[in-house]
Amino acid sequence: MINAWALAAEVLYGDMDKTYPIINPSEMKLRDKTMKLSEKTLTLLKNFSNINQSILFKQGSSLRTISVMKNILAEATIDEDLPTDFGIYDLGQFLNGLALHTRPELDFQNEGYVYIKEGRMRSKYFFADPKVIVTPPEKEITLPSEDVSFTLSTDQLDKLLKAAGIYQLPDLTVVGKNGVVKIQVRDRKNDTSNDFAITVGETDDTFSFNFKVENIKILPGTYDVVVSKKLLSRFTCQNYNLKYYIALEPDSTFE
Repeated sequence: MINAWALAAEVLYGDMDKTYPIINPSEMKLRDKTMKLSEKTLTLLKNFSNINQSILFKQGSSLRTISVMKNILAEATIDEDLPTDFGIYDLGQFLNGLALHTRPELDFQNEGYVYIKEGRMRSKYFFADPKVIVTPPEKEITLPSEDVSFTLSTDQLDKLLKAAGIYQLPDLTVVGKNGVVKIQVRDRKNDTSNDFAITVGETDDTFSFNFKVENIKILPGTYDVVVSKKLLSRFTCQNYNLKYYIALEPDSTFE
């Protein structure tokens, strides 16, 4: 039972918060385990599902995924603050479940599953064991060297991927020759294949950095691209807080 005189004295001397701590709105928000995902975050997750069907979400605002072959890694910072760690085995299925709703709320109050809620609708979606999910390394990824850099616009990227589809070309090559950097889609195993190329910069070096078109699983946008002769590249998106690290093919060359 609260003693009214003691309470009045604590108010008078400013000690009330010590005995009866007041939870301010920001603290209540930290304890809240419900949230909604923005369209921007959903777009990122749809892209990530093309890299790896599974994902391990970590508490906070960072999203990371890696392909099963470990040749594509993507990382992004989102506006939301995830309240807990959880694994999703089939990210495409999870996103399709969210699409049953207009603006669903995710309730993480229960361990082992999340409630997807909106109005009178409810879905109970169980988490996956993190052990069955291929996850990125904990340490930050850095390029072993930065040998070639250029900017790839949304339109250029779109044209290259469309051309690869139209001509059925499996390879994308960043070529440095005769003072220019160009990106070419082609079939490296067929000298008589069709090709399509766009000049994206200048260089004093000679190189041929080869990628598989199927590994360019990046969102539409403008990218600052840096390539290392040690067979790793970084695509930094200007439209999102988003980076991709994509491995080059072993027959790439740099002179």
